Amino acid sequence: MRRKIILVLLILLLLTPVFARAGGIDIGPIVKIYGIGYLINQIAGPLNDFINKVTLNNNVPVNEATKVVPIVSFGTGAYIGTAQVAGPKGKVDEVKAVAQIEAEYQKDIRIKILVPVSTTNPVAGVKRVTGVGVSAVIDIKV
Repeated sequence: MRRKIILVLLILLLLTPVFARAGGIDIGPIVKIYGIGYLINQIAGPLNDFINKVTLNNNVPVNEATKVVPIVSFGTGAYIGTAQVAGPKGKVDEVKAVAQIEAEYQKDIRIKILVPVSTTNPVAGVKRVTGVGVSAVIDIKV
């Protein structure tokens, strides 16, 4: 059942440009943002297990609790990917997303700052979850 839901969601995401204009309002970005968020929630557990297996097989296991959460773009609340966070279980449980903040340093260096946060809506205010780090970044091809 889960695979069917994910398949339907992926088809809808691919067809978004075809039916995304409703009454002159482009709903494509909205469909993609919530679709990707839903997809992330559906595959977070298996993806987390897969990452932990890969790190264990390469002799660099994560010895803390881990969880896969969405990466949200700071200032827009748009889902742009996923990340695995690691740390003490109580702290990892507090993490709802990773906020991505982009900056430029001396015009030639682009910086992406990834901050574990306790909300999926950075527009409403970001609260860093201390003691937790980002252990993996996952790109989803859509």
